[in-house]
Amino acid sequence: MRKLSLFFVVFLCFSASRLYAQAETITAPVAAATVETPKIQAPPPWYERPAQASWFPRNWVRGFTDFEVAPSHNEPDLGRCAFPQPTGSGGLASGCTAYARYLFSGYIEFQPLNRTFAKHIFFFFEPKFSFGKNIPQLSYLASMEPIAFDRSVGIAIELPKNFSLRVTQHQVDFLGRYGNPLGPADLRTNGPYGLYSTVGVRWSFGGYGHNSAPY
Repeated sequence: MRKLSLFFVVFLCFSASRLYAQAETITAPVAAATVETPKIQAPPPWYERPAQASWFPRNWVRGFTDFEVAPSHNEPDLGRCAFPQPTGSGGLASGCTAYARYLFSGYIEFQPLNRTFAKHIFFFFEPKFSFGKNIPQLSYLASMEPIAFDRSVGIAIELPKNFSLRVTQHQVDFLGRYGNPLGPADLRTNGPYGLYSTVGVRWSFGGYGHNSAPY
């Protein structure tokens, strides 16, 4: 009888431990399966080209524009009119008023190729428009009358160490009535620096300019 009782007690203890382990398994929190949502990248704009494209890569056209206003008594002199103007030029009625109030300029580079040595060649264009109608010490107006179109165009080759070899041609065209004689005060010049061509070397430093193709 004592053996039967001892067996019954051992059986109850074993059964109780098994039930406790099953209860822990049932009540244990089940980690929720996380499903990663695939990231959908927005398509690039229609005007944005791949950086590695052979023709017209990204940023193949780059530059800046600039608009400036000259305060009174600080007008840029385009070198067209004599100063002081001759007595017979008419004073306030003088037709030679090529002193600018506004300057609209810019600088643009074109680098369409992105393969072989040609990727180091680019073209540049630097226009500047002058507007105004002023006579120093006599007349200061806010007129937007066009005076001249000053421009430089050229071709350049990128060299190592941030150097570039540049060939530049510069020219000035007078606009509107400035294409004709302007009276006794007219010096009949070809504008600032006139017509010329140069061959030069430019060195860029301090991060200035664009990211050129590595050698």
